[in-house]
Amino acid sequence: MTVIISAASVSQIVAGPGEELQILQGIDVEIKAGDSVAIVGPSGAGKSTLLGLLAGLDVPTEGRIWLGGEELTALDEDRRAALRARLVGVVFQSFLLLPGLTALENVMLPLELAGHRAPRRRAEEQLARVGLADRLGHTPRQLSGGEQQRVAIARAFVTTPAVLFADEPTGNLDSAAGERIIDLLFALNRDAGTTLVLVTHEPRLARRCRRQLTLAAGRLVADSDADPGQGLPA
Repeated sequence: MTVIISAASVSQIVAGPGEELQILQGIDVEIKAGDSVAIVGPSGAGKSTLLGLLAGLDVPTEGRIWLGGEELTALDEDRRAALRARLVGVVFQSFLLLPGLTALENVMLPLELAGHRAPRRRAEEQLARVGLADRLGHTPRQLSGGEQQRVAIARAFVTTPAVLFADEPTGNLDSAAGERIIDLLFALNRDAGTTLVLVTHEPRLARRCRRQLTLAAGRLVADSDADPGQGLPA
């Protein structure tokens, strides 16, 4: 399979109270197209920071990152944004839906920004796919947490991204809603061939991925493939 994400000697340092803080140090990783990868490790290990760098939401202090064959770290902010719009979908723990828009309007938005010819029809199809065909006119405050996360997933997938990044996608959900979101993410990964890269502290979600990257104190300490039959989707 083609390598779609690559990081070489990536480090991230931020200014702290009185001293600099090393968030990530010397990360080297390659992720192949269509794979599913969990980034795991204790709180403060740098998981969300790494995901943000790989997605092009930020740039590292040191090192280089490639996404879809282009070097993210050589692009300015506008060109990184254009590359993200073309290749990337992102799902956050806090959903980040626009409160004044309906579910349909939230999902239509990235299509409209991209100049899609039929944004409404495409958004309706994606919301139906995540089981929300009867919630098109509801605003986020009229939806449950699980429904809001499904809207966020529909919005992330509506442009058919090559890579979906998800940061603790089930962190704010109860067990039943979280399980449905997990099943949905892996169905879309399987059916669309979308590369899935997620941060999670939940072992059940990490085990569903074909590969786990383990961080500790900002370093990559393990890179392991899933054992056959270890909770992988059929």
